[in-house]
Amino acid sequence: MLASPLHLNLFVYGTLRKGSDSEMGRWLMQHAQWCGTGRVRGVLYEIESYPGFVPDPCGSWIQGDVFRLGPEKRESVLAALDDYEQCSPRFPQPWEYRREMLDINGPDGCLPAWTYVYAWPVEGKLPITSGDFLFRQP
Repeated sequence: MLASPLHLNLFVYGTLRKGSDSEMGRWLMQHAQWCGTGRVRGVLYEIESYPGFVPDPCGSWIQGDVFRLGPEKRESVLAALDDYEQCSPRFPQPWEYRREMLDINGPDGCLPAWTYVYAWPVEGKLPITSGDFLFRQP
């Protein structure tokens, strides 16, 4: 489901996913249109009780969800998500995440989507080999 020029896509892979038990995930479901599942190549790491995604065109498929942000809410939704991911001007740098536009495989093919990319070193972090944070092995 490609977004029109007035809409933006968002790809989420962790605590913001549909089916996540997080308060912010439920908030996102109320403020953006869920379009279906998607995937992107990279490595997903277990950081603490949340994941970190590092893009890699030779990596595994990382599973997530695609949301559409309409023009009336997109700036406020992205600002709230930047605060949630602690990568807004309110937080000191270096930020743990950065918001980046990536091409992802969505419900209707390849599309550009904002994605929160893990920006800190991953040495010592365990990869989530399934590529799916919601269905990771304990």
